[in-house]
Amino acid sequence: MNAIKRTLVLGTMLAVAVPAALATAQSGDPVLGTWTLNVAKSKYSLGPAPKSQTRTYTAAANGYKFSAKGVDAEGKATTTEFTAAYDGKFHAVTGNPAVDSIMVKKIDANTVEATQTKGGKPVSKTTRAISKDGKTLTSTAHGKNAAGKAYTNVEIFEKK
Repeated sequence: MNAIKRTLVLGTMLAVAVPAALATAQSGDPVLGTWTLNVAKSKYSLGPAPKSQTRTYTAAANGYKFSAKGVDAEGKATTTEFTAAYDGKFHAVTGNPAVDSIMVKKIDANTVEATQTKGGKPVSKTTRAISKDGKTLTSTAHGKNAAGKAYTNVEIFEKK
C-alpha cells in the first residue's frame, strides 16, 4: 500500500511541477507580453500602413501563442492568431487572408525567423528582433503580395 501512495504522490507532484517548470523556463522569453505598433516609425514598401495593431504573445509548449488585433488602412478590424512551436513544423494561422500557416525558428534569445505560407506555398519570411533593453520589437517581412509584387515591411512595436 505504501508503494501505491508513493507512486500517487510522486505522480501528482510531477503533474504539477512539469507545467510549472515549462512556464518558468519560457517566462524568460523577452517577446512575451503586449506590444503596440508605432505606425510613425514603421515602413511599408507597398500600400498604406495599418491604422493600429496590438500584438500579444503568451507562453505555449516549446513556443508561443500569438494574437494580433488592429485596424487596417481602410478602417476595418483585423485579427490574426496562431500557436507555434520551435519544432520545424508549420502551424495553422487564422484571420489573415494572405497566410494560412507559419513555421518559426529561434535564432537566439531575442531573434526569431518565420516562414509564412498560403496553400502550401511560401509567401513571406519575417525576422522578429527584440532590442537588448526589451522595449522595442522590430518585425521585418519580405514577400510578395497577392498581385505578385515584392515588398519589404519594417514594423516597430513598443512594449506596453
